[in-house]
Amino acid sequence: MPKAVFRKERQANVLWPSLQQLEANITKPMHYLSDDATPGTMSFPLASEDVDDSNRPLVVRGKGNYLYLADGREILDACGGAAVACIGHGVQEVADAITAQTAAVSYVPWGFLDSQSRRDLCRWLWQTSNGHFTKAWVTSSGSEAMEGAIKLAREYFVWTDEPQRINYIAREESYHGITLGVLSVGGHVTRRSPYTPLLLPNAYRIPACNPYRQRLPGESDEEFVSRKAEELEQAFLEAGPDTVVAFVAEPVVGAASGCIPSVRGYFQAMKAVCDKYGALFILDEVMCGMGRTGTLHAWEQEGVVPDIQALGKGLGGGYQPVSAILASDKIVRAMEAKNATFTHGHTYMDHPVVCAAALKVQQIVQRDNLLPNVQAQGQYLEKLLRNKLQSHPNVGDIRGRGLFWGVEFVVDKKTKNPFEPGMQLAHRIHKAALGPPYNMAVYFGQGCAGQGRGDHIMIMPAYNVTREVVEMIVDKFVAAVDDVFGKLEKEAYTELN
Repeated sequence: MPKAVFRKERQANVLWPSLQQLEANITKPMHYLSDDATPGTMSFPLASEDVDDSNRPLVVRGKGNYLYLADGREILDACGGAAVACIGHGVQEVADAITAQTAAVSYVPWGFLDSQSRRDLCRWLWQTSNGHFTKAWVTSSGSEAMEGAIKLAREYFVWTDEPQRINYIAREESYHGITLGVLSVGGHVTRRSPYTPLLLPNAYRIPACNPYRQRLPGESDEEFVSRKAEELEQAFLEAGPDTVVAFVAEPVVGAASGCIPSVRGYFQAMKAVCDKYGALFILDEVMCGMGRTGTLHAWEQEGVVPDIQALGKGLGGGYQPVSAILASDKIVRAMEAKNATFTHGHTYMDHPVVCAAALKVQQIVQRDNLLPNVQAQGQYLEKLLRNKLQSHPNVGDIRGRGLFWGVEFVVDKKTKNPFEPGMQLAHRIHKAALGPPYNMAVYFGQGCAGQGRGDHIMIMPAYNVTREVVEMIVDKFVAAVDDVFGKLEKEAYTELN
């Protein structure tokens, strides 16, 4: 059985392959979308004559599946930003809930007071996990939630008298947030590269679960999963089994790789290795959770339950900046046994207006029975994408789950070679789709082929999307793809002549 190959960095950082060498080679910025940022717009003048000079189209309102621009265009939102707008735009019920909560009380200091909206949301999170998660901390972004999750995992071992556990194991081509702690754990080369000297050394990484690029010829699912489990086992042994805090992963990889689901049985095998060595199992469902893949929690389709989970985008549907750290009873009991509290907090944690908005969004998803629609329209979206793009000479893989689908582009189907990053292929497709005549927003990224290479587009419409809108999305997307590759062919012809 092939062994995972590791390379040490500094004293305790084992990467597969080495990220620091890759990051050192990235010298110019590339277009990509962070879950928390947009390309080229990380700063904005506070006071300037050029305050309105932005390369981003100005949105003046949103309704349903559409965003309306100041230039008069109507944009079909096929991605909800970074899979955020799960019930569409302009839902009055949510606006009313925000207004009512703001009128009642707009802010409560979480350290010594509480709000009813927080209690109601946390009760809902407990009930919908069948009582598995017995405590929640409501935060404001996915990065905050994941930063809190890895800190909570570490403090769990302080409470259980295993302070030697300081290492984390994560996966290549992963992204868990932009703050330094989770950026250290994640494996997204482009997003890490400017901060490499600042990142923590105690992260070990193994190859992600990417059957399109990693499955050996003739290898069955069972054999593939066994090989993946062996890679994790080797990482534990390399780190020192009793030094590992947790294994961290996304059930369906989001922006870093473009909607890659795991092979059946993968997460059960990963959790078994964690249990063997007494480490925690952390799932990052910031992007793929809260119904995006067809079940409220993505792990419901994996046959596992995490010790700690992070939620984000779909929790509040974009109506308020909201995320959450969920702790299982195992974690909470250890904390209570020491009469301790989680050494963590932000000024706006457990914010009452945020909690009210998130709860209303989730109540709408439940009341309108939207998860079956996610499953049905997701199957239809997959069917249309495969029917219309599978034979395209530059489409390598179409993958996803629910209403969370990615398309990976390659130079050649047989070799699976990615396009050169400098071509910015995914960004070109995004830009073409967003402009006339298509006027549609899709999400783009690079890195799915590893080492900062590989272009993918993600399609992630609202949970209440209709069959007709799904058809429109695919038709526009296919046309935009054909447009871009047609222009590339003309450019190549011009260069040759």
